[in-house]
Amino acid sequence: MVQKTQANGTSLFPYRVLDLSNQWGLFCGKILGDMGADVIKIEPPGGDPTRHIGPFYKNSNKPQESLFWFAFNNNKKSITLDIEKKEGLEILKSLVKTADFIIESFQPGYLAKLGLSYEDLSKINPRIIMVSISPFGQKGPFADYKATDLTVTALGLLLNECGERDRAPVQVGFPQTYGNAGADAAVGAMVAHYHRQLTGEGQQVDVSAMESVIWPATEVMPEFYILGVNSRRVGRAFVRPNGLQLPVIWECKDGYISFLLLGGGPGAKANRGLTELLIKDNMCPDYLAQKDWAAWDFDSTTPEQLELITKPFSEYFKKHTKAEIIEATLAKRVSCYTVTDAKDVVEEPQNQARNFWVNVEHDELKTTIAYAGPFAVFSEAPIKPYRRPALPGENNQEIYEKELGYDAQKIAALKSQKII
Repeated sequence: MVQKTQANGTSLFPYRVLDLSNQWGLFCGKILGDMGADVIKIEPPGGDPTRHIGPFYKNSNKPQESLFWFAFNNNKKSITLDIEKKEGLEILKSLVKTADFIIESFQPGYLAKLGLSYEDLSKINPRIIMVSISPFGQKGPFADYKATDLTVTALGLLLNECGERDRAPVQVGFPQTYGNAGADAAVGAMVAHYHRQLTGEGQQVDVSAMESVIWPATEVMPEFYILGVNSRRVGRAFVRPNGLQLPVIWECKDGYISFLLLGGGPGAKANRGLTELLIKDNMCPDYLAQKDWAAWDFDSTTPEQLELITKPFSEYFKKHTKAEIIEATLAKRVSCYTVTDAKDVVEEPQNQARNFWVNVEHDELKTTIAYAGPFAVFSEAPIKPYRRPALPGENNQEIYEKELGYDAQKIAALKSQKII
């Protein structure tokens, strides 16, 4: 019986995960690790190429200090292993015997050529669950295509929904496919795990990153199915059926806030509250101060009239900081929100109250780094990022010597042959 160290998060203790993935699947392993699984990141000798993705800690450009790597690999151990070499292949098969999950994100068919397909590994361990993550899935006309985050979001509808409606689509600032596909893969792994608990059978979970990014954008599909038209990007303005463009994102002194004018009864109280803030600052023209907001509606408003209404609001927002605006509008019960940046998210009282940010000790850097906390708060099985990402091969001795029983001479020979 393989001895496994109990983690602070116990939901998946003592199940073991072999993580063979690159950026497409790293988040899946992180989620399972956060839930207490014994995750072993298997890297080629010298370290995983994904470690070279920046930014880096204090701009060091050292692969072992990649902040991208840190974000998706805490709560994982690391061993080095060349699975393309015959002996490396046999070592992996030995590890499969006591594993519960395998995460992989190779091109479809790659593992089968090595004799490591799901069918091959299920003969070694019938309970094994293989989670396969690829840009387009294991089957279909795109299955063999290589892709980037940008190409997948372009093909997966998401890119078409981002940006201003009168301009070309805009790429989302941070990769979306890795997170969406990784999260879907973790859910798929848990469903397969539940099936295994009932039947004793393992299975392969096939995740398409393109399908994963289509899901968040499916709200636009009814418009196509029912009306036969493609949706148009919203951008910074909400467009009414009569073509009136209502601002959604407003510039302020230190960034942006989100606020949407509403017409008639639902918007009267909020619009009046915001008007009172302008009056307090001596920034409200008479026509706005005297406006009957309950009687105002969009259908009878022209673009020129809307400009007269929004211009004073815009000037008010530009004069104040995000914090000032939120404090003032909250007192007036106006629905107004900060467009947060990284600093805002770290300092946000709501996140602090839920202990979302967790400081993890990096002994190799002699510092601590704040990590995103659990995706949900569990009353009975708390989870958190309790361990820093392992250095390349940091756990080689633990796995090869203590678990597989290799002596020092054997380990040295494997190193010299660049198998580990």
